[in-house]
Amino acid sequence: MAAGTNQAWAMPTWRRVACILALAGACSVGMAPSATAADMESQQWYLKAMHADEMWKKSTGEGIKVAVIDSGVNSKTPSLQGQVLKGLDATEAPGEATDDYEGHGTTMAELIAGTGKGGGIRGLAPGAKIIPMRVATKAFPKGVKVNEWDEVVAMRAAADSDAQIISVSIGNEFMSEREREAIRYAQSKGKLVFAAAGNSAKKGNKPSYPAKYEEVVAVGAIDRDGRVGDYSHHSEIVDLAAPGTDIPYWCDSTFTRYCDGGEGTSQAAAIASASAALIWSAHPDWTANQVLRVMFESAGRGDAWKGDSKSHYLGHGVVRPNAHITRGIGKPGAPDVSPLTDEGNGDGASAGSAASSAPAATRTPKNGEEPGTVTTGSGKAADDSGQLGLILGIGGAVAIAGAAFAVVRRRRTG
Repeated sequence: MAAGTNQAWAMPTWRRVACILALAGACSVGMAPSATAADMESQQWYLKAMHADEMWKKSTGEGIKVAVIDSGVNSKTPSLQGQVLKGLDATEAPGEATDDYEGHGTTMAELIAGTGKGGGIRGLAPGAKIIPMRVATKAFPKGVKVNEWDEVVAMRAAADSDAQIISVSIGNEFMSEREREAIRYAQSKGKLVFAAAGNSAKKGNKPSYPAKYEEVVAVGAIDRDGRVGDYSHHSEIVDLAAPGTDIPYWCDSTFTRYCDGGEGTSQAAAIASASAALIWSAHPDWTANQVLRVMFESAGRGDAWKGDSKSHYLGHGVVRPNAHITRGIGKPGAPDVSPLTDEGNGDGASAGSAASSAPAATRTPKNGEEPGTVTTGSGKAADDSGQLGLILGIGGAVAIAGAAFAVVRRRRTG
């Protein structure tokens, strides 16, 4: 697969950030490495860039549920109180299902549906609800035995839940046929699955799973100046890009402070998921295919990028839910044709009507093999991701450093 041009970037991981161009019209000074919760919303630069206040007058994500497959979700943070529904601990390890040993999953949940109460992170879709699905990550306590197929169990649980959207901000470099079958099962139940494309651009640029599966919307990352993150995986698998650089996050599992300067495709996947929630809430009768098609058609591309080609860096473009919600850009099209493959993928039943079946915790992986157990500390890595580019409104351009726009590919069809 073509990897695109070899870009040289100069964006240190921790830095003070520049002005939000054109939209904000003013400079924003970065926080100290850690800060109190009271500072959070003022540091969420992308809310202003994406015209969140304007969108929230018409849609907040109400009625939409997002399953977050991650390190866990702490439902007791001020911003998530009342926002988290009963979920599943797919690890089957001791402790509560919402235990989050690193703060990663909790941050993703807040970026999607946080209320901002107590000065915490405010989600792009604060009217949505979160269904947590905990899986083991690198921060999971070492020596604790966990379900070997936790990610498969989590995906099937999410498919059987009444969540319309599944957000996955973790990943690794290994394909699993069981995982792919679980994702196909989720698609058959009308779910829309987003995943972080990965942070491997400077480490061989290897694609991340589950983002590489064609049934998944792979999300790359850009910063407030519209530049692709120097770490963001770029190849033909990328479908969309979203904000992520310099986004505050919970520093650790103590949940006593936020840190500044977080970056990666994790945050981008969460913000893309929230964007889908806003659109789906405005059109509750649409299918996953229709929501995604509108996201593709309303994505920010810029005048330098024409036709149906895909960028290896931005996919179809940068998420712009406001372009559809307030200006009607993008048409839903056929309910039963996937915009990822341009092929039929079901009867078009909306995800909200999917009936629950047996609890996913009791499901077995493909071929009837029972889930085993593995000892943590030897393999499952969290994709520490997130970033977005600048969105310039109607007819605006996304400024991509160097020749990123020159690397394009036709829409994937199979």
